[in-house]
Parts: sequence; C-alpha cells; structure tokens
Amino acid sequence: MVRQREFDEEKALDDAMLLFWEKGYKATSLSDLTAKMGIQRPSLYSAFGDKEELFEAALRKYTKLHASHIRTKLQNNLSVKKAFHTFFEDLVEEEYKESPNKGCFCINTIVELAPHDEKFEILTREHQMYLSIIFQETIVRGIRSGELESSLNAKVLAQTLVVSLIGLTVLMKSRPERSFVDNSVAMILSLLK
Repeated sequence: MVRQREFDEEKALDDAMLLFWEKGYKATSLSDLTAKMGIQRPSLYSAFGDKEELFEAALRKYTKLHASHIRTKLQNNLSVKKAFHTFFEDLVEEEYKESPNKGCFCINTIVELAPHDEKFEILTREHQMYLSIIFQETIVRGIRSGELESSLNAKVLAQTLVVSLIGLTVLMKSRPERSFVDNSVAMILSLLK
C-alpha cells in the first residue's frame, strides 16, 4: 500500500518558491529548504526530486502565476495605453515599496543561472516569449479598437516592452533615483503612440 504524503505539496512548493526567490538557487541550502518547507530531506526528495528539480518546479509555478497575473492586469482595462501605463507604474511602485527588493524570480534566474545552465536559459526564454505574446495580444487589441496606430508593428513593440520590463526590473535592484526610473518609464510608454 502506498503511503500518503503527510504534508501539503502545493504549500511546500510555494514555500520553496519564496525561499528561492529571496535567496537565489546557489545561496539556498537543502537545510534552508527543509526548514522553510517544514519537511525532512527524504520527503523533499520523494516529492520533488533533488534541489535542481525542486527549483525548476518552483520556477515553472512562478512563471505560470506571473504570466496569468500580467494577462489579467492588462485585460482588466479597456484602454490598452492605460493598461500598460498602470502595469509599468504599479511595477515601479511595488519595487520601491518592497524591502528587500526581491525583483522577479524569473529575471533573477536569468541573471543567476541562464548564462551557465542551458535548461534555465530555455525556461526563462520561454517565459519571455510568453510575456511577449501577452503584450502583443494587448497591442493588437489596441490597434483593432483604433486606440493605437495601425502602423505599429505589434510583435516588435511587444518584444521591446518585454526587454524594457526585464531591464527595468534588474535596474530596480539598485534603487536608482525615482526621477531616473519615472523618466525612463515615460519614454518606454511613449512607444504606444
């Protein structure tokens, strides 16, 4: 008879995700993980595999939640320009409020692991492409409604906004002067003519 798990796997994965997000892959030890998740090593290995497999599961969960959150945020506004303005402005507000600044788990992984690990290079690139599709769909909605100019290249603009999002999120880790960020966001958003 198969023994049932004595812990909530989803909660344990959420706890691991938050710890990896805060500390990064390399700085997070198995002892850190078992303490945060409230489980023993054998249970961790049985449920999630090794540390890298657990990290991958946490990253996949985060990217799914992150993309869903962004899609909802952009769809909840009838005005496409306003949707992007609110999205970028809220991002900046959150980054300045949060202490310490965790940034984006996926972008942290791009910086920490993607240059050295092909699996995480691919996973983070997939997330970038998915965000680009979400942005492109939103831009196309704005073009169809007449809010945005029909001459805009929705795909290229979406990719540019993703690059801007990633750059802005990395930059925010150094807590630059607010005017520096606000001016940059205004220029980014001016692309939505």
